[in-house]
Amino acid sequence: MIKHTIVHFEIPADDVRRAIQFYSRLFAWQFSAPPGNDDYWLIQVSEGEQDLGGGLMKRQDPSQVPVNYVQVESVVEYAARVEELGGQVIVPKMPVPGMGWFAQCKDTEGNIFALWESDASAA
Repeated sequence: MIKHTIVHFEIPADDVRRAIQFYSRLFAWQFSAPPGNDDYWLIQVSEGEQDLGGGLMKRQDPSQVPVNYVQVESVVEYAARVEELGGQVIVPKMPVPGMGWFAQCKDTEGNIFALWESDASAA
């Protein structure tokens, strides 16, 4: 059984370089751009592979906020549960090739969060 914990977070930034400098100096986080992607930086918060990590990206909209990703058994199942409980799916299930699936949701209080399903066969 999967623990429904936060497994990833994303931080939008108006000035990506400035944000990288801030967080790397404040917390000693390490940043790296995945191959072929200069618009999204992975954040390594510690040495362990199983530790929480994140991403930093150029803010795409003035109202864009940080988002926490919660591990679930099935994005489809939990997206349906979000709606049953009065929340809203705002970005339907999408793949992150070779890693898994996600959907972004809004809770009953207007907070944005994401569901994450690990699946190496996602395409």
